[in-house]
Amino acid sequence: METIHEIKEKFSNTSPENITNLIHFYHSDTRKGVQNILSQYQKKQEAFQKEQHRLETMLQFERECYKQGYTFVAGIDEVGRGPLAGPVVTAAVILPENCKIEFVNDSKKLSAKKREELYHIICQKAISYGIGVVSSEQIDKINILQATYEAMKEAISNLSVTPQFILVDAVHIPNITIPQKGIIGGDGKSISIAAASIIAKVTRDKMMKKFATLYPAYAFEKNKGYGSEEHIHAIKQHGLCAIHRKSFVKNIQVSENRAKGTKGEEIAVKEMKKAGYTILERNFRRASGEIDIIAQKENMLVFTEVKFRQTEKNGIPCEAVTKEKQKRIAETAQYYIAENNISTLDIRFDVAEVLKKQSKFYFRYTENAYFLERK
Repeated sequence: METIHEIKEKFSNTSPENITNLIHFYHSDTRKGVQNILSQYQKKQEAFQKEQHRLETMLQFERECYKQGYTFVAGIDEVGRGPLAGPVVTAAVILPENCKIEFVNDSKKLSAKKREELYHIICQKAISYGIGVVSSEQIDKINILQATYEAMKEAISNLSVTPQFILVDAVHIPNITIPQKGIIGGDGKSISIAAASIIAKVTRDKMMKKFATLYPAYAFEKNKGYGSEEHIHAIKQHGLCAIHRKSFVKNIQVSENRAKGTKGEEIAVKEMKKAGYTILERNFRRASGEIDIIAQKENMLVFTEVKFRQTEKNGIPCEAVTKEKQKRIAETAQYYIAENNISTLDIRFDVAEVLKKQSKFYFRYTENAYFLERK
């Protein structure tokens, strides 16, 4: 007679498709240990059958396409239409005919860990997948819907195989010649769209985690750019960073100090451009600190701190930048220099002062406000 351990090993080495036969075979074995094994695997089998039934349902739209002679069917979905910051990201995925990947579902219904696991499986099994990304700046220019369409078209163009039919979540992509079908709630009804939602979600989350290292004040690694209470509070305190969607945050009032700082920076940028500077970056942030303006004039790379004042009591601009502030700016400047592989330009640290007096603005600019050695 087989031992209970041997029976347990047999169950663990049997594919889910054959478990039912094994359960029937040992059904008459009355030993408690065997009955416990049968009960355990009966529950697993029921869960397996339920998942298979769900996947069959998720394949209904793809199979309609296969019946019409379409072999390469792409599912398309987007992530990031609603956040206050970051890009909108889309994915297009072509799976093999009748492909079933257990637990593939609307990415919003899955844990981050499960999405990551499925991301790798989908990438391995897919015939092809493509990603489309449209920046927050472009979203502000053309609106989020048009940006989503652009990202979807980019994802399609990045496929290594041209799809013969497209299944897309909720919308109809304009100005494409490939036949398509928009499905309301498609990320929960089509396995191809669900796979695309997972690829897009994991891709965008990784991007937002990288942005979090550039702009640590906003906790993008947690909120992914969405309007959480913490995120909105950070905007009020620190203002906007480079990846915020200005068209999405019009109603968020920043603190008075930050508003003044933003106004000062705008005036400084305008005056620096008049003086022949090319503005390379604004509000460049790293964990070490922030640089208000990075500019270039001829062979000089300039890191400028902007000070907004409503009184002249505090002395000249260079006195407003403390030694500790100078150190943070220098450390942050080193990040910019390294990331952009700058080796031939001279470096300078300047201070721009904007003074508001009797409703008028006065601009004063100090070159070489302080000196620090370049590492």
